[in-house]
Amino acid sequence: MLSINIEDVIKVLNSMKPQLIGFGVVLVLAIVAMIACMKLPKAKKYMIRCQAGLAILLALVITVNLICFGPMNTMISLATGSGSISEETSAEATDLVEDIADEGIVLLKNEGSTLPLTAGNLNVFGWASTNPVYGGTGSGALNDAYHTVTLLEGLENAGFTLNTELSDFYTAYRADRPTIAMGTQDWTLPEPPASTYTDEMMANAKAFSDTALVVISRSGGEGADLPTDMAAVIDGSWQDGTTSYAGSYTNNSTEYADFEQGQHYLELSKTERDMLDLVCSNFENVIVVYNGANTMELGFVDEYAQIKSVLWCPGTGQSGFNALGSILAGTVNPSGKTADTFVYDLTATPTWNNFHAFSYTNADEFAAAGFMIKSTTPRFINYNESIYVGYRFYETAAAEGVIDYATTVQYPFGYGLSYTSFSQTMSDLTVDGEGNISLDVTVTNTGSVAGKDVVEVYYNPPYTNGGIEKSTANLIAFDKTEMLEPGASETITITFKAEDMASYDADVNKAYVLEAGDYIISINSDSHTVIDSRTYNVPSTIVYGEGNARSTDATVATNQFDFADGGVTYLSRADGFANYAEATAAPASYEMSDELKASFINNGNYDPNEYNNADDVMPTTGASNGLQLVDMRGVDYDDAQWDTFLDQLTINDMDTLIALGGYQTAAVPSIGKVQTYDCDGPASINNNFTGVGSVGFPSAVMIASTWNQDLASEFGRSIGKMADEMNTTGWYAPAMNNHRSAFAGRNFEYYSEDGVLSGKMAAKAIQGAEEFGVYAYMKHFALNDQEANRCDMLCTWADEQSIREIYLKPFEISVKEGGCDAVMSSFNYIGHKWAGACDELLNKVLRDEWGFVGMVLTDYFGVYGYMDADQAIRNGTDFCLVNYDTATNHVTDTTSATGVQAMRQASKNILYTVVNSRAYAEENLNMGMPTWQIVAIAADVVLAAVLIVLEVRTIKGYGRRKAAVQVEGKEEA
Repeated sequence: MLSINIEDVIKVLNSMKPQLIGFGVVLVLAIVAMIACMKLPKAKKYMIRCQAGLAILLALVITVNLICFGPMNTMISLATGSGSISEETSAEATDLVEDIADEGIVLLKNEGSTLPLTAGNLNVFGWASTNPVYGGTGSGALNDAYHTVTLLEGLENAGFTLNTELSDFYTAYRADRPTIAMGTQDWTLPEPPASTYTDEMMANAKAFSDTALVVISRSGGEGADLPTDMAAVIDGSWQDGTTSYAGSYTNNSTEYADFEQGQHYLELSKTERDMLDLVCSNFENVIVVYNGANTMELGFVDEYAQIKSVLWCPGTGQSGFNALGSILAGTVNPSGKTADTFVYDLTATPTWNNFHAFSYTNADEFAAAGFMIKSTTPRFINYNESIYVGYRFYETAAAEGVIDYATTVQYPFGYGLSYTSFSQTMSDLTVDGEGNISLDVTVTNTGSVAGKDVVEVYYNPPYTNGGIEKSTANLIAFDKTEMLEPGASETITITFKAEDMASYDADVNKAYVLEAGDYIISINSDSHTVIDSRTYNVPSTIVYGEGNARSTDATVATNQFDFADGGVTYLSRADGFANYAEATAAPASYEMSDELKASFINNGNYDPNEYNNADDVMPTTGASNGLQLVDMRGVDYDDAQWDTFLDQLTINDMDTLIALGGYQTAAVPSIGKVQTYDCDGPASINNNFTGVGSVGFPSAVMIASTWNQDLASEFGRSIGKMADEMNTTGWYAPAMNNHRSAFAGRNFEYYSEDGVLSGKMAAKAIQGAEEFGVYAYMKHFALNDQEANRCDMLCTWADEQSIREIYLKPFEISVKEGGCDAVMSSFNYIGHKWAGACDELLNKVLRDEWGFVGMVLTDYFGVYGYMDADQAIRNGTDFCLVNYDTATNHVTDTTSATGVQAMRQASKNILYTVVNSRAYAEENLNMGMPTWQIVAIAADVVLAAVLIVLEVRTIKGYGRRKAAVQVEGKEEA
């Protein structure tokens, strides 16, 4: 669940300012009147004071009504929403969490078949064992309403008896995990110094069990990337003026620093290293569990002969640690595969010098208020590695002889061990008349334990030196077997399109190109290890250009992002990555060019009138055509009836839909448009207003590591079912940005470094939710692959080929295969254009090329100096993720034909998506007034009666006092 942001509270209070000022004026005048009448006769004084008091009461009632039915209308409706999740559904979800973890935990090492263990006594070392990582922070956080199975509890549930002297020792050292949140980050890694373990404690541990399990964890979250310089975090210099870098760290000892100069968060601290030394000097059988979503440097596990087994256990969700216990005990056979590449040295990756924060030094003229800071200026990030992200670089660099693979890559992408063994045999390729390539893979369990295996299919395309950039390994399809008993086999048929092997040629053909030559199609046990292969020959080059679009494209894919190139030197395979040093170096210049300045847009220089088209025709508005939104359910998007229906919308109707899209789609009573509710994800579905939410699922990394598309479908169905019970129609998930760097703060929320794995899993989750009429907002579209500076006008520079082949790939699959009909755009700029107002991204690619039909929502509409509703709706966005008035979420140009046409189109996209969702299914549709409004009106009636009674009593009281005064006067006379 998201926590309350004080900045939002202030903005909400500001939205009530006119009403509060009005009440304040009445209050002051009433008090002045009360004071001024002190010397008047008693009767008049009574009358004035009573009337002043009634005026205050009446003003208060009116003010409360104006606020409740005005700026707070949406929030109150959200906060009083109905719906809850049944115990049965929650129990089903909890079981699914464990099923995902069963298949998502990855066995990385298992020398001498150390695992599985026989259930019995077990020593568990490492402070993180008492405070493990379950997910992440921000929108990916878990719901506190449900019991969370701890790591130690999961082990005990599997039958292990644990050394409580150790766990008590750790909880006494520190009971809580340091907070990593959007506003501030405490990166401390609590770990008792080795010197604090007494001889008696270690002797007791050895007597308790001859096996030691060591838990190392790393956490991450929304709003901050993981530090690449821990020494700077420790000394307080790891800041650049934004909250992205507001971090701290407390050393575990006063005698040494946990990290020295040049060390980063994803390597062992000195205290952790000392603890490992201690454990390995006392135990011969050591098992390491790495609990974290970001790939860590695990080279240390090769340095200790005592470390026999290693498990990767990303965030487990609410009950996933039961699976860890089951795997250790052998009641579950691990079948997970890595969703990312583990390398020995993260500082040697192609992205190391071009990740995190880079600020333009000469762009002060574009200064604006940023996220939680008073002023920010444009920033930038260079995606210098082009298509060579993750395994695509390492496999290609090894083939070119640039790296020694064995000393560079520790665990390849797609790697994972089992307690049994498998063989895979590959059939010959078959090709049908539509260019579909098929192959059969027979998987046989050749070991002695039942288990599942993954079929991974890659292709290695022909490459011409200096030609179109190509990786030697590209995942194109995958599937997972059912549970296979020893000796059993299963044949899996894999089918994909030949055109899916085409590379994007941004320089010559400006289109996808399937070059002539031999394509090696292989089945692998991981990205590096080929089991078997076949050759597919393309006799002549096929250009998917004008008149020959790919079969899955609605229009030809051609260059749209030339403007995002930025003049960066991009990594090239030419001559064996000859430009590696130049391309991967840190930026040489931090200055914004004059050309860029001339075209850079933010709220300081955007004027919608400058973009009006004189040929546009003003649409009809406010017509009385007798149609209600429910009448449009099932009507084709291009049916002329939509025009008749849309003619009924008023400017105010459209503006409300566009401006107030935070956790809802707004009600429009005139056309029977009901308010619908959207809830946050991605690892659960949580209503941040009512507090109702689901159990937390494992992190997206763990879901991806199952390589099981059926589980991804079940995940989506579970979310959809719970959303339906919560009366929720939209789900802000799945998130599918790329693990470009291991240090990205939200990697836990994104699936993988690979777009095909990410896209296939996301598409299945989207389809699953859609079965219950719930639309899933795929996010964050697009190139939002880091947290640093994301709200600071972050210009993201990337070449067209990498944008399409790497960063847009999972979104493309989610639309084309998953049928996605809702999108959340991203905070960052693509090149010099805000992603939420990038016509090339949201219209030309998403809608025109991919055929997307649906609605696009901004990411959280905090304005930040560049978010603007006019600019957004004219370039493909439909509404704003905010539920109160800001400076720019209401459309300002409501008089030009261009502006109103954009409003009409945005409204159509929202209404079309909503009417075809669960909200307008007959069993869900409720056209009545919200309950709180009925209660408020009833309260108003009662208060009105009370005020009338008080007024009558006041008048009568005045009359009595006046009469009494007159009587007194006569008697005195």
